Amino acid sequence: MAILKVISQNPQQSATVGCLGRQHNNQSHNKVDSMQNTADLLPKIDSPSLPKKQPTPPNYEAADRQFVNLLEVEDLDKTVAAKPLLVSDFESAIAYAIQAAYQQEPGDEAAHRFLQRVLYRVNRLNLFWYDDLRRYNNERSHYLRSVRDRIEEPWQQWELAQIDVAALQKLSDVKQALRDRAAADVDPPLTELDRYQREQMTEEGYKHLLAIASFDGLVEASRLSRILGGAGNEIQCTLTRVLIEEYGGGRLPRKHSTFFAQMLAEFGMSTEPEAYFDLVPWEVLASINHNFLLTERKRHFLRYNGGLTYFEVAGPVAYRNYLAAAQRLGLSQAAMGYWELHIKEDERHGRWMLDEVAIPLVDRYPQEAWELVLGYDQEKSIGDRAGAAVVRSIQAAERN
Repeated sequence: MAILKVISQNPQQSATVGCLGRQHNNQSHNKVDSMQNTADLLPKIDSPSLPKKQPTPPNYEAADRQFVNLLEVEDLDKTVAAKPLLVSDFESAIAYAIQAAYQQEPGDEAAHRFLQRVLYRVNRLNLFWYDDLRRYNNERSHYLRSVRDRIEEPWQQWELAQIDVAALQKLSDVKQALRDRAAADVDPPLTELDRYQREQMTEEGYKHLLAIASFDGLVEASRLSRILGGAGNEIQCTLTRVLIEEYGGGRLPRKHSTFFAQMLAEFGMSTEPEAYFDLVPWEVLASINHNFLLTERKRHFLRYNGGLTYFEVAGPVAYRNYLAAAQRLGLSQAAMGYWELHIKEDERHGRWMLDEVAIPLVDRYPQEAWELVLGYDQEKSIGDRAGAAVVRSIQAAERN
């Protein structure tokens, strides 16, 4: 539930983090996140013959629709190999967007949105959606993997440039760094965004918040499940306890996503997952895609758990804002019950993550323990950016 836990955070904190480390070398990038490129498994449809920069931006909406159609092709790899021209427009859009988003300052908003939507469409195939089984025909497609890798690599380098990785690698006391961060984030002073939500957000704004947050809230904690397999130990058991509580102990009426669906139903809104995909800002998609990457790559286990520690520690702060807004608006218990549940459970989850997961991982991996702090700081930075984008979207919806 990344988006639900970050909207109240101060976007200026992201800017503070972002000003650090933009000059650190590519060696730090490679040490943290070396992506495997699978583009060589296919014909070079994004070969040097394609211009690196087109005179005008591509039609991203048309390219996005084309990609949706490609996902439904019976045998995508064979089709692309036989008819590479079918994807030439899409490939040109990808190449242009990567340059526009990650190689220019400031990055183009439309390019960011297009790339994160494409990346999400690939990543979501790692989860099961209880829909038409034919939609998973291409879940192991080499072509889709190549698309994912070509977007992820420059995007992750761009994300890492927002953090002073070299300074984190030199931390002398990782445990204290984690404890200090958690102590600051568990009950921070109210920000301007906090007060807006508590005191000014309208019922229409609240419904818009629910629409965007449902994108993650209706598949509660699903990505966490991707890291639980493997050797049994106390850390694994704590993570499993977190997942079991998020899933209501295996009982659907108590599952957290059920409480979220009840909030939507109270307003007559759709309770189908991804129903409000087009409302979701690219910054929120980036937060989700970042967590897909960290959970699918076991090498990033420390980064993910550092991020999850922040995620659980900071959650109740945001939920108290939403609860205060709902109470001010005089909404029913069903329209706010999810927040009350999470405030209670995530206070406990935050303590578990810090004391029973993050700190023990420092002892188990002393040389790489700094990656826990990197994961924590990245989750906060990416989350702050997403939260600010959601508030802008809410305010725009209220004006309209």
